Amino acid sequence: MAELDPLIHAPIRLQVVTTLSAVSEAEFATLRAVLEVSDSVLSKHVSALADAGYVHTRKGVQAGRRTTWIGLTSAGRQALRAHVAALRRLIDMVD
Repeated sequence: MAELDPLIHAPIRLQVVTTLSAVSEAEFATLRAVLEVSDSVLSKHVSALADAGYVHTRKGVQAGRRTTWIGLTSAGRQALRAHVAALRRLIDMVD
């Protein structure tokens, strides 16, 4: 049986990757607002996911201000799918 991914399992990181799975990229400020976390909390979790190769970041300018865009990598999508499958197997054992 495949195991839960401890990197994705942390609640904020799970929310980050699931939110990013629905879009090609999200602006840092938008992601922060959706998840209702501080800049430092989001930055810490994005860094951990980027170090693992699950997300990529890019800097840009939008409406004259600097911003960071975050996107899920194919490795991140695959890790999320495997994690969700492991969660489903656990849930099935309860029912």
